[in-house]
Amino acid sequence: MLRSAIVDVITQQGIFRGAPTSSGWSFKGIPYAAAPIGEARFAAPHPPEPHEGVADATEYGATVSTPPQRSAVMDALLPDPRRPGLNGLNLNVWTPDVMGQAPVLVFVHGGGFATGAGSTTAFDGTAFARDGVVAVTINYRLAAEGFGFFPDAVPNRGLLDIVAALEWVQAEIAAFGGDPARVTICGESAGAMAVCTLLAVPRAQGLFRRAISQSGTAHHVHTVERAQLVAAELAGELGTKPTAEAIAAVPEDRLHAASNVVMNRLTSGQDPRFAGFTRLTFQPVVDGDILPEHPFPAVAAGASSDVDLLIGANAEEYGLFVAPTGMWDKLTEDALRATTSRICPDPDAMIATYRSRRPGASPAELFVAIQSDWFCVAPTERLVAVRREGTHAYQFAWRPSTYDGRAGACHTLEIPFVFDTLNDPWGIELRGTDALQAVADEMHAAWVAFVRDGDPGWPVHGVAGTVRRFGAPSEMVTDPWAEAREAWAGRDF
Repeated sequence: MLRSAIVDVITQQGIFRGAPTSSGWSFKGIPYAAAPIGEARFAAPHPPEPHEGVADATEYGATVSTPPQRSAVMDALLPDPRRPGLNGLNLNVWTPDVMGQAPVLVFVHGGGFATGAGSTTAFDGTAFARDGVVAVTINYRLAAEGFGFFPDAVPNRGLLDIVAALEWVQAEIAAFGGDPARVTICGESAGAMAVCTLLAVPRAQGLFRRAISQSGTAHHVHTVERAQLVAAELAGELGTKPTAEAIAAVPEDRLHAASNVVMNRLTSGQDPRFAGFTRLTFQPVVDGDILPEHPFPAVAAGASSDVDLLIGANAEEYGLFVAPTGMWDKLTEDALRATTSRICPDPDAMIATYRSRRPGASPAELFVAIQSDWFCVAPTERLVAVRREGTHAYQFAWRPSTYDGRAGACHTLEIPFVFDTLNDPWGIELRGTDALQAVADEMHAAWVAFVRDGDPGWPVHGVAGTVRRFGAPSEMVTDPWAEAREAWAGRDF
């Protein structure tokens, strides 16, 4: 039943007025940092500006400045909201009771560290509030503004934005009925990569008690040298110096266009100068300070060992980039070998390994299997292996009937199951109108239980390799990632 009472919440920066929902109240567009404009554009985030009177928090705030999605297909399938305004560093809160003391979920959106927004409608936190959890979704700086590496700017600004949002939660969430001692940070795709990276960021220590990683791990970081290459290529495309001062002088639309050109150039495999560049163009940098070392060995050595972790991957991650785009019918054996050669030195052997377990598989099916394991599944298995205790693992394996079944349990598909927003239009063309509510009920309940108690309802991974597989039906399985582990053993990602 929709609540009609007006609720004002008093915070250190001022009073915010929320809107009633069927499960409590929502407060949207709350600044957690000052607007990143002018001299602050390439600086570390500053505290939010206080305001007088009552600020309306019934509508989503501005989105951060980002390049448009490079794929028209993805833009139509999984559209990013674009809302004008000066301060995109804002967050949204859904609470069951402003007078309560509920556990808190802070969600970090994906988008390859270049696109995305916390105001995507499928991230609506009403169902979490319904089930006794305060849900928070955030924006953070992206692409060159968030992750460009320049000699005259603080690095990892996007990571620092997330830290600032977590600090805001520690300082303010009690006013919204949340318990700052029970905060879980959760992310999907690049958001999950950020979550795993934050496990090794000293400034993030103590800001969250639990972490959830959906389809992302601790391998997506640049060395300083690689980050400098990206900055130099972007500056060359713009005809300017690789400095924050010079980049800031470029009109925003021109910067975004150049960023997309550089992202395509560095990751498409078409330019021989970047033959070894197989990861995201913009991503966190091991700068020696904010991120002192590569997060994977840091976590393996015990960083954030006191943080409970729930981590998993989808069964066919790369189906998203093959089935809806029409790439499925265009993938030949030659194309399969060429794409595989970009991620491993012996493509024929790698293809043979996967084909031996899939007799008669098409090049597209092999491409999805190999790329999915390289991109996400094998790195997830490796992180779980070095952090067995205190780690719960899952696999999302529900497959839609869309695209003749070719998409599979693909990247992003699990998000509306986690948020219990299957009726939301975002991504519905991908999952179809017959997505199983029973799977959403089960998966959402597991996330709620983990946020509340640190136990999603099944044993930790441990030496037994226990993994919860969500599908039709859902079941407990042992070591579902054996193929990925064996195929990628001894290889870098």
